[in-house]
Amino acid sequence: MRKVNIGVLVSGSGSNLQAIIDQIEQERLPAEIKIVISNNPAAYALKRCSKHGIPTRVVSHLDFRKREAFDVKMASILKSYDVELVALAGFMRVLTLTFLRAFPMKVMNIHPALLPAFPGTHVQQKALEYGVKFSGCTVHFIDEGVDTGPIIIQAVVPVYDNDTVDTLSARIRKEEHRIYPLAIRFYAEGKLKIKGHKVLINGGGKDDLPALHNPSLT
Repeated sequence: MRKVNIGVLVSGSGSNLQAIIDQIEQERLPAEIKIVISNNPAAYALKRCSKHGIPTRVVSHLDFRKREAFDVKMASILKSYDVELVALAGFMRVLTLTFLRAFPMKVMNIHPALLPAFPGTHVQQKALEYGVKFSGCTVHFIDEGVDTGPIIIQAVVPVYDNDTVDTLSARIRKEEHRIYPLAIRFYAEGKLKIKGHKVLINGGGKDDLPALHNPSLT
């Protein structure tokens, strides 16, 4: 089975990056992280890379007057490492069309909400304020909108009355670490096909899952 060359963009702690690294090292994900780029020189994700011998580059957006120039630089680095798929793992910058055209429908993101609900930032707080009974996370391809790209996989978690942003975020994060590597594996195995705004997964499985209720009906 072929290995897909990945480039990962980070800004912070890199817990999703770690989940991807772990799956690769356990030989559950046919991929190789060729380069990790951070716009934040203090990102803990860079230390994670050092522990695993993964090449890194720091490209500060503050060094560029235009967003497009910043994106051109990142795309150039990724291309130089023969990256095929780009994974955003807590990358706190909105990518321009300049970048997306360099990797058309080959940029993935993990979002801590059930898109299309609650795009953008501070989504756990928004979910709590709105009073939803379920939240979750979404892996999607990136398009020119903000969290509007074709959805690959989602995971659902309950929201409890006594939840805080921290407790809900922790519950969601566990699922992020499960589904992000899985989405990349589907890509590496050639199982993903984009049709219109849908992502079709060949052989992705179909479970006859019961409906979820929160609070329980019993």
